Amino acid sequence: MAIITLTTDFGEKDHFVGAVKGAIYSEIDDIRIVDISHNISPFNITEAAYVIQNAFNSFPKGSIHIIGIDSELNPENKHIALKLDGHFFVCANNGIMSLIASEIVPEKIVEINIHDRIETNFPVLDVFVKVACHIARGGTLEVIGKTIQDIKHLTGIKPVVNTDESQIIGNVIYIDNYGNVVTNISRKLFKDVGKGRDFEISARNYKFKRIHERYSDSINFTVEKHKREEDGKKLALFNSANFLELAIYKSNPQTVGSASTLFGLRFRDTITINFL
Repeated sequence: MAIITLTTDFGEKDHFVGAVKGAIYSEIDDIRIVDISHNISPFNITEAAYVIQNAFNSFPKGSIHIIGIDSELNPENKHIALKLDGHFFVCANNGIMSLIASEIVPEKIVEINIHDRIETNFPVLDVFVKVACHIARGGTLEVIGKTIQDIKHLTGIKPVVNTDESQIIGNVIYIDNYGNVVTNISRKLFKDVGKGRDFEISARNYKFKRIHERYSDSINFTVEKHKREEDGKKLALFNSANFLELAIYKSNPQTVGSASTLFGLRFRDTITINFL
């Protein structure tokens, strides 16, 4: 059974997600639809790329991923379908695939050209669904588009390392559902630059001199529970995607607040690591 995943900025309030799923089932009833996320911030390509990049490889090869972010067709925003690492992607050529495929070369790319047969102002529903279902039936990419050699490239937000490698300046690229702050500083970059040196992470007025492996590592379980410092415990760790994350242990915005609100950090804000 083929799998089609959906990642959009549609949210949950409106009819859009339901309409897309209904259109898929109208094309193929024997199919599995999986929601990756519909709560991407509107038009936020960087956020969407982070979510998809860390989800798609968990699906079996041959899965088809529809990305409904900034998908309106215009002369500067064409539609593409491509095969990457055994997976298929259907999206706008707005740079998102260059962020997802930053270290992987696509096996094949086509610019979708079935628009002359479809009148639409909802391309995810009317174009992307048809393309995804065509692929799910075993159809080739060449049937729905002309082969192109490259995709639009975005450099994204990249960390900066100073000349003497004593400092990394990174940025916030994602804030998760718990309000934890994800940066673009990878574990590999931290190790390559830091070379085992002591360090200090600065996020506005907050400092961290230790990076934990797990959230619970910040808690001293040898101390009786009623004496532990748990609520509001601030910590840094490398998350499951191996990016530096600033978090609050068992964050609850209604009680202790989230890392994002307590640290006063938003998308693109600066995080600095100084090596001592």
